[in-house]
Amino acid sequence: MVLLQDDYVKLVGFVKSRYGINLENKYSLIENRLSNYIISRGFRSFSSFFAYVFADESRYEITNIINLLTTNYTYFMREVEHFKHLTETFLPYADNNITDNDLRIWSAGCSYGNEPYNIAMCIDEYFGFRKYGWDCKVLATDISINALQIAKDAVYNVEALEALSGKWIDKYFVKLTDKKYQVCDRIRNEVVFRFHNLMDPIKFKKQFDLILCRNVMIYFDTPTKDALSDRFYDATEDNGFLYIGHAETLSNNTKYERQQPAVYRKETVIPKIIIE
Repeated sequence: MVLLQDDYVKLVGFVKSRYGINLENKYSLIENRLSNYIISRGFRSFSSFFAYVFADESRYEITNIINLLTTNYTYFMREVEHFKHLTETFLPYADNNITDNDLRIWSAGCSYGNEPYNIAMCIDEYFGFRKYGWDCKVLATDISINALQIAKDAVYNVEALEALSGKWIDKYFVKLTDKKYQVCDRIRNEVVFRFHNLMDPIKFKKQFDLILCRNVMIYFDTPTKDALSDRFYDATEDNGFLYIGHAETLSNNTKYERQQPAVYRKETVIPKIIIE
């Protein structure tokens, strides 16, 4: 199946305008990865399939396309430096400074759910029995309905657990088979999954103490990243944090202050009092 240049241009423009993902210079990737999928869906050409996709208000097919063209490579304790910062810096800060015990964390682009469940486990370890005095639910969003359903089911291959200790596996998972494990109900109940397109305005009722958007912006160009960074900044509490992937950077235009690689903070500026 041949991808015509006109169809390629239309797909690139559609995905960029709706989802911020830059597929320019990905002609061969698109042709190779989508050909068999399009045939399996009963279409005989890219043109007829794309016409169907662009008219599909359910967004089911376009998110399947995005999944096929991007990498949903995820496992527990991915980029472990973030989880070290979470337990050694962020949670102690939150413990000492959030007076209403309402801890607000957003996993933006959560894919198959490893990240938000991992956060919930870290919170459980940090607070212990004191967690019952806190609202610690983690918001997890993605554009893929399929990924969100897999995340809700919370079943993972044993390979995804390799970075976890045996203690954590026993504590936070139920063994289904020798190859399959499911996150325990207690941790699953701490994560709320929702559909959200990162190109849309952020309209959640409260700001977040921590936003994680890791290994998502690698598919965005600089203007798109800058605009998203601004939206995240406005959705972040004063002195709150943003984690991005270690292969990513924010531009010099960001309002966040860089704390360490892949960790940024919305620092509150305290006005100076001048005594005359």
